[in-house]
Amino acid sequence: MSEKLASVHWEGAGKAGTGRISTETGALKEYPYGFASRFGDDRKGTNPEEILGAAHAACFTMAFSFACDAQGIATRSVDTTAAVRLVKQGSGFAIDRIALTLKASVPGIDDATFQKIATGAKESCPLSKALAAVPEITLVATLVA
Repeated sequence: MSEKLASVHWEGAGKAGTGRISTETGALKEYPYGFASRFGDDRKGTNPEEILGAAHAACFTMAFSFACDAQGIATRSVDTTAAVRLVKQGSGFAIDRIALTLKASVPGIDDATFQKIATGAKESCPLSKALAAVPEITLVATLVA
């Protein structure tokens, strides 16, 4: 149904190299990344885990809003963060956890229904499905007044 394109250009070797990430929409246009923005304290560039977290949070948030809408429940505001943890594993690295945190204002809904919809959205979100190899994907959902 839909195919989106992102590209990366990398120059240099390993830790000394630098890359630039672009998306077809232009949301990211030659945005820098490298060793320091991934493993160090460089806050000028991005990294794959940060982008993955943003994508997962965005997908889950839409899935939650659409699930509410399908049940005739209107969301007022929905805020999601995704913390992606990269850990050393043997001679390489692995993502071992993604922690989703949802805070949503949904008038006229009780907490049990809210939790059920949030859990269902986490399970049905296309990125959650694509990330099924991650050992732990958690969700803390808070209904705010």
